[in-house]
Amino acid sequence: MHFSKKQKNKEHLTKEGLLKFVAIKASMNLGLSPELLANFPGIVPEGRTNVILQDIHPDWAVGFASAEGGFFINIKKSVTTKSGVNVQLEFNVSQHKRDEKILASLVEFFGCGNTYTRGNICSYRVTNLSGIITKIIPFFKENPIAGAKIKDFEDFCLAAEMLKDKKHLTP
Repeated sequence: MHFSKKQKNKEHLTKEGLLKFVAIKASMNLGLSPELLANFPGIVPEGRTNVILQDIHPDWAVGFASAEGGFFINIKKSVTTKSGVNVQLEFNVSQHKRDEKILASLVEFFGCGNTYTRGNICSYRVTNLSGIITKIIPFFKENPIAGAKIKDFEDFCLAAEMLKDKKHLTP
């Protein structure tokens, strides 16, 4: 079991030490749960520097997409299409809004897409078929994504070809 220096020094057993741990937790992930907020009112999160990426390395982008991203095929009812449905592809990477600058750097890196914020969640999204076909798919073909998500990417590529060939307009 791994213990931090603070734990080895038993700081967490003092009121001040416990408050330090709670302040650290408040700065991580989604912050404090409602129960912890109620039990530790007025806690100030530990200072945290925002990560700003100067240059994104392709390996980093692949790992980030593997962990935090997804390839989606959205199918929705539509009154404006003859088929009655609208098909749209989406490549998406989401994070807490405090990491919005990291996601904004993906817009520049890929040369397509936009960032959107809703509540505490910020997303980098590419839904434009041209951007998907000319930027996203070639990047991930040249820099393969790892794990089970490769199957989603393969299906995503198949769907992109079908959209490009207008097969979605036929039954």
